[in-house]
Amino acid sequence: MDPRSLTPALRALRLCLHLLMAGLLVLAAVRADSAAGTVLAGVTGAVYAAGSYLPSVRSSQRAAAVWLAVLGASWVALLCLTPEALWVAFPLYFLQLHLLPVRRSVPVVVLTAVAAILSYVGHGAPLNPGVFIGPLLGAAVAVATVLGYQALYRESERRRRLIEELIATRAELAAAERHAGTLAERERLAREIHDTLAQGLSSIQLLLRAAERALPPGSPAAGHIDGARRAAQDNLAEARRFVRALTPPDLEHGSLAAALERLCEPGAGAGAHEPQAGTGTHEPLAGAGARRPGAGPRVRFSVSGTPVELPTPYEVALLRIAQSALANTVRHAAAARAEITLSFMDASVTLDVVDDGAGFDPGAVRPSSDGGFGLPAMRSRAESLGGTFTVESAPGQGTAVAVSLPLPAGA
Repeated sequence: MDPRSLTPALRALRLCLHLLMAGLLVLAAVRADSAAGTVLAGVTGAVYAAGSYLPSVRSSQRAAAVWLAVLGASWVALLCLTPEALWVAFPLYFLQLHLLPVRRSVPVVVLTAVAAILSYVGHGAPLNPGVFIGPLLGAAVAVATVLGYQALYRESERRRRLIEELIATRAELAAAERHAGTLAERERLAREIHDTLAQGLSSIQLLLRAAERALPPGSPAAGHIDGARRAAQDNLAEARRFVRALTPPDLEHGSLAAALERLCEPGAGAGAHEPQAGTGTHEPLAGAGARRPGAGPRVRFSVSGTPVELPTPYEVALLRIAQSALANTVRHAAAARAEITLSFMDASVTLDVVDDGAGFDPGAVRPSSDGGFGLPAMRSRAESLGGTFTVESAPGQGTAVAVSLPLPAGA
């Protein structure tokens, strides 16, 4: 383990292990009956110290295994000279369990305990249950302690990663909500500018034209009225530029028909989505093309009648209703095919979204538990522009969503 990654508690445990090893080796050196025992205790301590400061031992299991083998060999040699060296087995247990994988560390710990018992018996010490229980019990405690700590560490890491994922997800949701709020505010401002300033300036311009026609020839007010009419015309053009600048991105690069056609293209679902009212999130729509498992229905788009230029609020409402209806088809209908039809008639424009999916009972629809209010939101959009919204469906018979908006005068 990299010392830089150690917590204060782990640093304290590491220091205690060093002190325990040093104390037991000093005890073995002092109790040894020969100079060779003292030298071997010093060699064992030097091998232990070298491994504690070698980066390769902490970063490579192979290097750690080699170091433990050398340390174990010097310890076994020390065992042959003094029975006091058997106490060094206890810190060795923790080293072996920490540096080796479990499938290797447990057998090595058992061999270390057996070596400690055999050395004690080999030096002629009297046999008693403690000779066998002590090393084996110490090995069992070391195994339980280290494996328990590793399990707690893994759980802690799992929780840490989960918390990081939750924080990242919360940030993404906040960004999505801000983006949805920005788009909604852009739509609201475009609608307000169109319905108030632009319409007011257009009315002023018409009134000034009428006043200009009603003036007698050579009237001194004609120039002032003409200047006022031109100013109103310029400001009306500026207001319309503001409306176009605030138009949703889906309508920035073409007409409503083009936006709906892009919505039905294969792969278009990655980018077209409808904000679900009250949630601030987006539901991706499936594109058309060959149907794949989980890819959504094949979607076809068609235009009926002679297209006319629609006011921006009309285009925004129809596009959003189409996105929301298609999103519901993908999420709930399990349909194989869907069709979007935009129809221009003498006095109205109609949007139909039809699928061959599972269908449902429209009278039994309630707001979902996840906050979705798709049908009420679509109905509200249509009725806010003086239109009508209808849903025809039955279990097993597919679904047809239709919205009809009256064309404004002059469209």
